[in-house]
Amino acid sequence: MRRFTFLAIAPLCLVLLYGCKTPPPPVTSQFDAQKLHELDNTIVDAVGQHRCPGAVLWLERNGVAYHKAYGQRAVEPVVEQMTEDTIFDAASLTKVIATTPSIMLLIERGQIDLDAPVNKYIEEFRRDGKESITVRHLMTHTSGLRAGLSPQPSGTHVAIQMACRQTLLNPIGTKFLYSDINYILLGEIVHRVSGRPLEMFAAQEVFQPLMMKDTGYLPLPEERARIAPTEREGTNILRGVVHDPTARRMDRVAGHAGVFTTAADLARFARMMLNQGELDGVRVLKPETVRLMTSVQSPPAISNRRGLGWDIDTAYSGPRGSLFPIGSYGHTGFTGTAMWIDPFSKTFVILMTNSVHPDRKGDVRGLRRAVGTLAAEAVRGFDFNNVTGALPGTNQMSSVR
Repeated sequence: MRRFTFLAIAPLCLVLLYGCKTPPPPVTSQFDAQKLHELDNTIVDAVGQHRCPGAVLWLERNGVAYHKAYGQRAVEPVVEQMTEDTIFDAASLTKVIATTPSIMLLIERGQIDLDAPVNKYIEEFRRDGKESITVRHLMTHTSGLRAGLSPQPSGTHVAIQMACRQTLLNPIGTKFLYSDINYILLGEIVHRVSGRPLEMFAAQEVFQPLMMKDTGYLPLPEERARIAPTEREGTNILRGVVHDPTARRMDRVAGHAGVFTTAADLARFARMMLNQGELDGVRVLKPETVRLMTSVQSPPAISNRRGLGWDIDTAYSGPRGSLFPIGSYGHTGFTGTAMWIDPFSKTFVILMTNSVHPDRKGDVRGLRRAVGTLAAEAVRGFDFNNVTGALPGTNQMSSVR
């Protein structure tokens, strides 16, 4: 009997000793439960007020995450419930999760010089005073180029030629003007320097190493059911086709828009950023590259402060809310997407919506600010009013090689 008992219990002991993982810490170890409840209510209210059909929230600190889906993924032609694995048109988040890290990897490898003129890489980008525009100017939106291409291009080649023919709206390096043209050009630089199309380079060098399994350009037909639709166009609703009209006419791949992703995949990217370029033992970027990207790189005379690609302190910084300090960073997308990362409290918040669905009448700007504020208020045991060194780095940094 004793032997039988021992033999029966022994495997259980081995499982207890070697096979059972420590349960994850409770969410309340990092976040205040009441503030999480307020976050829920704020998003539910926004859905009820038709500011967006639905949303996915991901709030994380020190590996402890609070994530949830709200409302509907689609309201036309039929109603569909929002799910946490919904794939969203990332819109301008493309700039910071695809194009910016691709450029920075090529800088690390000595193939791009941040302060070299753009025409070193795109030979036809010259004339009309543009010869002095550098890669840095493009990445900080201080190139002097206008916001977008008009009329809409027909094909990628035409779009690049249109971008190269642009005249300056402002003197180079004197003013911040958020411009898709800057990132259309940066995407083309990745293509020409690496010899690989942007969608291939970003997939092979960023998304796949980070195991961002639902992230990329040109989603597959079998993914369509999980994709949040965007705007009605004629009698059709865009679904799995990039919403941005310029990117759509650039064969659906561009440096400024075109990536589709999930909140969970963006959480992996944000973790990599907070961990100085590494995730799960895989290094994607050097620590100095992450510091360079996320410190102020715009000229000192410009009050709007940007990193390389990343927003730090501008009119677009709504997701920072009222508590995350200057020195935290993030980005937004026109379709209703947003992420904000705070390296001081080791917190990030992601809010994914398709607020342009079905008729572009939604507006989540106020919701982003409220979520950013509540996310910071939810963080336990961190004094945001006592952050020192809130602007790490210097705008004179130029090399990560």
